[in-house]
Amino acid sequence: MRDQEPAPLGAERRLSTKEAAELLGVKPETVYAYVSRGQLSSRRVSGGRGSTFDATEVEALARRNRRDGAGGSGPGGELSVRTRITLIESDRYFFRGVDAVDLATRHTYEEVAEWLWTGHMRPGSTFTAPAASVAVARRAVDALPEHAAPTDLLRVATIAAATADPLRFDLSEDAVLGTARALIPTLVDALPPAGRHRLDEGPLAHRLWSRLSMRKDPDEASLRALDAALALLVDHDLAASTLAVRVAASARAHPYAAVSAGLGVIEGPLHGAASGLAHRLLQDVLEQGDPAPVIADELRAGRRIPGLGHRLYSGEDPRARALFALLERIPRAEPALLAARDIVETTARHTPLHANVDLALAVLTASCGMAPTAGETIFAVARTAGWIAHALEEYGERPLRMRPSGLYAGPKPPQPLPE
Repeated sequence: MRDQEPAPLGAERRLSTKEAAELLGVKPETVYAYVSRGQLSSRRVSGGRGSTFDATEVEALARRNRRDGAGGSGPGGELSVRTRITLIESDRYFFRGVDAVDLATRHTYEEVAEWLWTGHMRPGSTFTAPAASVAVARRAVDALPEHAAPTDLLRVATIAAATADPLRFDLSEDAVLGTARALIPTLVDALPPAGRHRLDEGPLAHRLWSRLSMRKDPDEASLRALDAALALLVDHDLAASTLAVRVAASARAHPYAAVSAGLGVIEGPLHGAASGLAHRLLQDVLEQGDPAPVIADELRAGRRIPGLGHRLYSGEDPRARALFALLERIPRAEPALLAARDIVETTARHTPLHANVDLALAVLTASCGMAPTAGETIFAVARTAGWIAHALEEYGERPLRMRPSGLYAGPKPPQPLPE
């Protein structure tokens, strides 16, 4: 479509789709997304080819995006970013406006991921990994030393899968969704089996079980708990790893690179690795039969008690509450559940903290024959879907908007050259 002729003096100035996209710093399809959300109005060109937009309206939206989209500050001065994915309030959290716990307990992980990405429920959704992608990822993972951590395996598998995808730089929505549906099962299928049995077909939670548990034939309640854990953990607003993903996507890194950025952050003990610390604490309590000396040792060493408290919830973490309810249906989980409750009650004498999802994950992994690091793997695989959702959202925004300015606090220049 040709650009519009200059408007006569005093007439409403109209912009073509291309001009509006350039002014907003987004792709043309995002301009139409603004229209569908009611943020812009459009007018069809005579003849039906393309649309035009009120220049004043477009310029106002561009100013709002610059003011509100990046580097904004929320309550307390923390960075805030507009998002339509996850809302956390009043000890509840919502995915695209729907209660996340309801979604996770009534739908599979794959279905919740699709909802997060598209806002449409796709019953019976399954993810299939391309054979070539799995082959190259497995070779890369198998080359790592035995002591490699779960996130090491997943990072290497992600990078390897990227090399097998020559179209990874296509950032269109359909292409990114195709990447997501292939990458997540590739990460699971690339992991070595926990025992002799490796399942490479069926629901994602079933395949992941064979990578985490020595128990070959899990009962349905255990599989449901694992699947729900994945769905509950799929996203949690702008956690540190998700922010890293959005920064990468803002620079137009491809989805594999964006996921790799998230995996680089999630390994921290205050993030994805926290469930491993809670697992070890839980095991110590189960072995000693009394939480008091175990918690006393943690406090004496100046360490926070893992699995307790969350800065976003004044009460119990809703993810923990939902997962505990599912674990109560598993008879062999009872000792670990009782130990977890003892930990909460004993710690409450010192500090009134509620259980968070890391403690619930610890109960799941400890009662299902999994290693302490299994919770970290569950967390990372689950959150990959959320990272993709945030990357998709960021690709529709102005490039490089996630570029804050530093507040220089060093010596005032010019300083003499050092000797």
